[in-house]
Amino acid sequence: MLSARSREGRHRGSKEEDVLTSDGLEIRTDELTIVIPVYNEGAGFEALWRELSTQLQCPFRALVVYDFDEDNTVPAVKAVMARGEQRIGLVKNEIRRGVVGALLTGFRHVERGPLLVVMADLSDDLAQVGRMLELYRQGFHVVVGSRYMKGGRIIGGPWFKQGLSRLAGVSLFWLRGLPTHDATNAFKIYDREMLKSFTVESTGGFELNLELTVKAFLAGYRIAETPAAWRDRTVGESHFALWKWLPLYLKWYFYAFQPRRKNPRAGHSPLDEYRK
Repeated sequence: MLSARSREGRHRGSKEEDVLTSDGLEIRTDELTIVIPVYNEGAGFEALWRELSTQLQCPFRALVVYDFDEDNTVPAVKAVMARGEQRIGLVKNEIRRGVVGALLTGFRHVERGPLLVVMADLSDDLAQVGRMLELYRQGFHVVVGSRYMKGGRIIGGPWFKQGLSRLAGVSLFWLRGLPTHDATNAFKIYDREMLKSFTVESTGGFELNLELTVKAFLAGYRIAETPAAWRDRTVGESHFALWKWLPLYLKWYFYAFQPRRKNPRAGHSPLDEYRK
């Protein structure tokens, strides 16, 4: 888990940054942390790391979260680390096997600041991370890379899955007023302090992304989106279980129509803590 390293003589308002450590990886609290859940993604990991290193112009740290020691992603990550790369760390899923446990494990290893969820299959539009981080720093608690707003797009993939996802996202935008066309997408930045205020109930898989977005909306947190492309994987095997997870998505879809609650914390920028 994370431990805080305090600097001697540090005081409120100091320009020096808090530094957290996770299995030897230093994470600065105002810096972007990327959480990457993996399941046998070794074949494509080198390509993912090249794209992260090329597309992201901001400082970042990446936590690769795996379920079991035999996962073929582990040696691929260790090979990157062996070349002296200090921006990446391996974290074993400490909650329960599966994407929910992996994401929650990654979240636990960050104390505060912006968290970006990225899939290891090269499906996410990493060229948009700079714009997403800019919106976060403008005071938004959730920033969505949106496939279904104007300028977003999907390249490849099963049409039926895309249709259901588009229907859910666009209908929540128009019928409920959720300020994103793509509430189901995993490619989002979350504010860590905001996530601490939620009790996560998801147990299946990627419905967690819808749960967090809906709960943020109902609690009055600020949500923004920016256009992004999504492309179907070209390496490895998808583990998205549509029919198994569909009832879990429906739970959070209808949950979104509950009355919104007033939350005095939600009216503040996620960066207010850094300005104290």
